[in-house]
Amino acid sequence: MPNRELPKQPTIVSLNPCADAILAEIAAPGQLLAISHYSHAERSASMPLEEARRFAATGGTAEEVLALSPDMVVADTFLAPATRAALEEAGIAIHSIGIAQDLEASLGQIAALGEATGNAQEAARLSSDIASAWASASYEGEPVTALLIQEGDIVPGATSLAHAMMERSGFVSLSAARGLGQGAHLPLERVLADPPDVVIAAGSGRMLDHPVLSQLDGLERFELDSTLLYCGGPTIPRALARLGEIRALIHHPPTPSSEEEGETVASGQNPLLFRGGGMGVVP
Repeated sequence: MPNRELPKQPTIVSLNPCADAILAEIAAPGQLLAISHYSHAERSASMPLEEARRFAATGGTAEEVLALSPDMVVADTFLAPATRAALEEAGIAIHSIGIAQDLEASLGQIAALGEATGNAQEAARLSSDIASAWASASYEGEPVTALLIQEGDIVPGATSLAHAMMERSGFVSLSAARGLGQGAHLPLERVLADPPDVVIAAGSGRMLDHPVLSQLDGLERFELDSTLLYCGGPTIPRALARLGEIRALIHHPPTPSSEEEGETVASGQNPLLFRGGGMGVVP
């Protein structure tokens, strides 16, 4: 059956968690009939759960989608052939999206979804917000070497969006500098032989859980919500904000309270103010 003639703002079922987050921002009220079940799960959602749960969710089966009778389905490029065939037979339009590997691709993805769903103006607003966050995140100081470790001990490559966000936030990616590709594994032995300044943990794995990593002198460790790295789109400003927080904390120990400072002076030691507000002591 040929696709139905689409209205200006077609009703939509999204089967892709990255599209879920975009469509939740740009779709008109009542236009987005359901999102993917991934967005209702804390470990796989790329949008706040309270926002995701405003929408129904499907498991992605043709039967569930057909029961909602949408005008359009947004899915990734790996949609099962049998599901695709069933939807096309019912005359449902299918809009496919891939993985956005950089800012330009992510903004292009938003624009394409806006055009396809009749929400070009809202898509432009969202893209503008993301571009502004990107511009504001530019770090002008000295970069530090960081190893970003994602779920399962994989690391980002030089062509990934995660790498671009790290660079933007004042980090040199250790894995990219070693020439590793997206999703590669960096052996613990190589990390120990030439450790970074900072480890950013975005998930769990054998390397992150290994006690020797925490015993390296001077190595700082910070946490990054792994769901901020699954997609581009609306997660980019939140990921940049967290990376900016981490960069601001590096080499900046907490300033002691006035009571602690008083005790230091009373003990006959001379306080020495370090860059960043930290307080050391000189005998």
